[in-house]
Amino acid sequence: MSKREPVRSRKAAGIAARAVVAIVFVLNVQCAVSFVLWPEAYAGGFELAGVPGAAAVRGLGVAFLMWNATYPAVIADPRRFRALYAVVLVQQAVGLAGELWIRSTLPAGHAALSASIERFAAFDAVGLVLMAAAFAWMLLGDRTKRMPSSRVQENLE
Repeated sequence: MSKREPVRSRKAAGIAARAVVAIVFVLNVQCAVSFVLWPEAYAGGFELAGVPGAAAVRGLGVAFLMWNATYPAVIADPRRFRALYAVVLVQQAVGLAGELWIRSTLPAGHAALSASIERFAAFDAVGLVLMAAAFAWMLLGDRTKRMPSSRVQENLE
């Protein structure tokens, strides 16, 4: 293995981290903006209606925007903002755990609400796995960079 291969892998890990976090960010913000601008289109999926339903969906959209305020710095430089990247992963895990818990507490007869929560949980699970994998790859690449080249070779064999 040449000395350049760990450098390429490290660079690829950083690009992957940026890309995955950016994809999750864009999809989250798109959802948030949709909830804020057109809440009536989504209220039925939460078994809500009227002014209270629109306000609740808008509130959810605002919460999504707040949740995603941490993403741009990570997208800009995932290595520099490694601690913030860890926060993003924790936020994603908390969101997923909360969605699964809420879904598990719903009584029968709430098919639309259950389906909405299941969609959020599926998206958040995929996002968490992809972002965590990119984070782990990035950390591994950073660890490899700090090792003397003889130790890198030993660890790769």
